[in-house]
This record gives sequence, structure tokens and C-alpha cells, in this order.
Amino acid sequence: MRLALLLSASLASLALMACSQKTEDHATAAADQAGAATVSAASDTMANADAAATATAEAADTAAANTAEAAATVGRKADAAAEAAAETK
Repeated sequence: MRLALLLSASLASLALMACSQKTEDHATAAADQAGAATVSAASDTMANADAAATATAEAADTAAANTAEAAATVGRKADAAAEAAAETK
């Protein structure tokens, strides 16, 4: 009986050690996956920030060009109005 109990305890101990190693392996794999996901998310965030900065710069350039064009149009209209006023005198 003692031998059976000792043998059962030894088998249980070995099973527990194997389970602990399996748990450790799973934890390591999960940590590796979490690290890879973090790196991927950081890479995506940097790419999105870069794209946003490019889009913002392009929008600012377009706005500046539109403003310059509008100012030129206002200048031409002011000149035309001044010429028309001078001709009516």
C-alpha cells in the first residue's frame, strides 16, 4: 500500500512538473505573440502618422495655392473696377 501511495505521489509530481513546463511554454508563446502584436501596432501607428502628416502638408499646400489664386483674382477685379471707375469720369 505504501509503495502504491509513493508511486502515485511520484506520478502526480511528474505530471505536475510536465504541466508546469507546458504552462511555461504557453506563457512564453503568449508573451512572444503579445510582443509581435505590439511591434506591429507601433509600426502601423507610425505609418498612419506619416500618412496623416503627408496629407496635412498636401492640404496646407493646396490651401496656400487656393489662397494665392483668390488673392490674385481679387487683385484683378480691383484693377478692373478701378479702370471702369476711371473710364466713367
